Amino acid sequence: MKRTEPKYLSVQNYLKQQIQQGIYNPEDFIPSENELCRQFSITRTTARKALDELIKEGFIERIHGKGSRVRERRHTLGLLNVKGFSEAVGEGVNTKFLQPPVRTFWSDEIILPVSEEDKNAPCIQFERLRFVGKTPVMLEKNWFPDTILPEFLQSEFVDGSFFKTLSQRYLIEIIGSTQEIRSEFASEKHARLFGIKTDDPLLHISIKFSTSNRKLTIYSELYCDTSAYPVGNSYYL
Repeated sequence: MKRTEPKYLSVQNYLKQQIQQGIYNPEDFIPSENELCRQFSITRTTARKALDELIKEGFIERIHGKGSRVRERRHTLGLLNVKGFSEAVGEGVNTKFLQPPVRTFWSDEIILPVSEEDKNAPCIQFERLRFVGKTPVMLEKNWFPDTILPEFLQSEFVDGSFFKTLSQRYLIEIIGSTQEIRSEFASEKHARLFGIKTDDPLLHISIKFSTSNRKLTIYSELYCDTSAYPVGNSYYL
């Protein structure tokens, strides 16, 4: 016998998708408990439970006397925080694809262990150089299994953001990560990209992102030139 989904969970998932798809944006107020009761024919207890779960997940916050408002989602991931590169840095940011998304093989450059399940699947890889003004500040390389995101290679990123694309197009959220951080000398390629010397230091950050889809893990290698812009507590994709 098929198990019926709890009513609060149906309401919670409906509202979450509305937020992920941009129907409700940060600072917008979502329907009140009374409005949810009328819309879904549920009790106030059920409506409150759905909203409480969204609060726990970081999607909304309660504003006294006004209702429930969509939060700007910033998931804490150990040392790093995830949000949009342009949003975090402000105006004057630019991105250049050195390698647009392509179907390829897993790379030995990935530091953190790739799972056996992922190794047995083809992967998608892309590589971008991120600028503040005309200054290159971060090289990012990303890999993930080519089994989860249909038509990914045929579509552009939402607002230039990989994470926003995952959230709005595929309803997938970043929920955690494993990270390693090291300092190393710039290789010839990296020195050329950043306009620095081969013996200048770069910050190398390896990240293994877990997502709300247990079958999707994202492997990232970041190289940051911190001489002009120090690294704070945020990471952007």
